[in-house]
Amino acid sequence: MRRRRIFTPFIVVAAMSLSSIGVAVAAPADSAARIVDTAIASDTLRTLSVDSPAMGGIVEVQVLTPAVKTGSRPTLYMLSGIGEEDPHNSMWLRKGGAAEFFADKNVNVVLPLAGPGSFYTDWQRDDPKLGRYQWETFLTKELPPLIDAAVDGNGRNAIAGLSMGAQSAMMLAARNPDVYSGVASYSGCFASSEPLGQASIRAIVGAFGGNADNMWGGPLDPAWAEHDSVVNAESLRGTDVYVSVGTGAPGPHESFDSAAALDVVVVGGLIEVGANYCTHRLADRLGQLNIPATFDFTETGTHSWPYWVDQLPKSWPTLAGSLGI
Repeated sequence: MRRRRIFTPFIVVAAMSLSSIGVAVAAPADSAARIVDTAIASDTLRTLSVDSPAMGGIVEVQVLTPAVKTGSRPTLYMLSGIGEEDPHNSMWLRKGGAAEFFADKNVNVVLPLAGPGSFYTDWQRDDPKLGRYQWETFLTKELPPLIDAAVDGNGRNAIAGLSMGAQSAMMLAARNPDVYSGVASYSGCFASSEPLGQASIRAIVGAFGGNADNMWGGPLDPAWAEHDSVVNAESLRGTDVYVSVGTGAPGPHESFDSAAALDVVVVGGLIEVGANYCTHRLADRLGQLNIPATFDFTETGTHSWPYWVDQLPKSWPTLAGSLGI
């Protein structure tokens, strides 16, 4: 394990608007979630349209299955970050090479679509801009039995994510150890209740026009600590954990030949510096608790897709072990 400590604070300009008041979330309907449509793209890729009482409507998820199917198999849920430009095709497929990587592996891979600025959590209230977000209920209660029935799942699950999805994956794993046996996190931040962590989350939600007060309440609401993976690190005991992050320094995937490339170097570099700081916070806490975990602190790397593509095969042994394959 390579560890290079970065102490630079993660500086985020947060929009702390308290003016928008959401509508209290109604209790989910008694009817169970169900798959209402299946679109087959290939022998290994399909899109399921799920009628979710918790979310109050249809949620689409893409599902990869092995090229050669050999009976029931475990399931890996993979969360994206904030850049899901295409609501019908996961970035894990478009940029992450997931279809090719998992083609020969005996695992189902579930790719939830949409959820911008959601942190894949249950919001306290409906948001006037973003609508109803009850992602934790959807992902941990409604969806797993549907996936197992539709694609021969065996009831064993793990979860992985990048950037916003990395924080969400770790949080969901800590809050639902009975659902996920393993978690992988790439370039995430985990201390949601600390001032910088909360400011970062509020800025991300605000970038999509939402109000984070509708998610976990005001700045002093205990829900922020309840969703903090550093505070609740003890809940990760017994879960197989893999975490990776770069330093923010340009590495083998950077170039300087265009404005877009320079943006990755500057902006992506600064974001990864923050993620590095956050990842050390989690590593230190797990170390204090003597909870085993695998951390890969790479010597370089910005907050960008090529490095997450590199990390997928590096994290697979941890995820595969947690899934029993």
